[in-house]
Amino acid sequence: MYDIVVVGAGTAGLSAAIYAKRAGKNVLVLEGESYGGQIINTPDIENYPGIAHISGFDFATGLYNQATALGAEVKFEAVREIKAEGKEKKVITDSGEYDTKTIILATGAKNRKLGVDGEKELTGHGVSYCATCDGMFYKGKDVAVVGGGNTALEDASFLAGYCNKVYIIHRRDEFRGDIKEVERLKVNKNVEFVMNAVVTELKSEDNKLSAITVHDKVTNGDREIAVAGLFVAVGQVPDNNRFSAFVDLDEKGYIVSDETLTTRTPGVFTAGDCRTKKVRQLVTAASDGAAAALAAFDYINANW
Repeated sequence: MYDIVVVGAGTAGLSAAIYAKRAGKNVLVLEGESYGGQIINTPDIENYPGIAHISGFDFATGLYNQATALGAEVKFEAVREIKAEGKEKKVITDSGEYDTKTIILATGAKNRKLGVDGEKELTGHGVSYCATCDGMFYKGKDVAVVGGGNTALEDASFLAGYCNKVYIIHRRDEFRGDIKEVERLKVNKNVEFVMNAVVTELKSEDNKLSAITVHDKVTNGDREIAVAGLFVAVGQVPDNNRFSAFVDLDEKGYIVSDETLTTRTPGVFTAGDCRTKKVRQLVTAASDGAAAALAAFDYINANW
């Protein structure tokens, strides 16, 4: 039986594993995809205290290597369900079952879709949710980024170094992201801001994206922009419904918890972007992971 099973190998999950191992507990981390979560696709991190500059891949790899060097076990298996049998918990994956004293849910969040007709069919054929993954496919071409947060701004900055023209489309008149990122984009001559606008239509030729229609919310007019690629960065949504029998979810599907990281089920904790909170940043994900691990440590010592 494990002391702690962590569901998710993003920043919160791996931070939890590090703190749990340092507290002397045996830990299993389960991850259905790759380690690192969303941050692994960020080209540059400049807002983590003590680290002036690092790539998301290097940051995530450092976390993974630190956790495994301490003895945390990591298995790449998708978690389907959790069960509580008295004090004991059971985590069921697509490959097996694992008994544990406590669980930390650190499942993060997934990319939100635009909800425009044809989006699903054109994903991988002009529509992408990861600029660092797919940006090089559009070298020398015209592309657009949709969103107003740091991810959208970072995507646009990254793409501006490879693409002929980058349109950044935002539904409001101001960005939510860092002013520093906005100012950095303004000096790029191949970046055009399309504000107070939403994408309403995707056009294709030969099953590939060829253009988008953008609706101006101020003038009420429409504009067609020829692009080969559309990068969607309009936020994230959690994926917690499979745990709803043991944790409360808010109206958006985030796990309800306070700063103690506890849920309504004793021995089940949460951390990171999957939980209810105001600020979702790299540093707060790491903080959540540490706090959840220490809360699980206290629970185990008090109940086992």
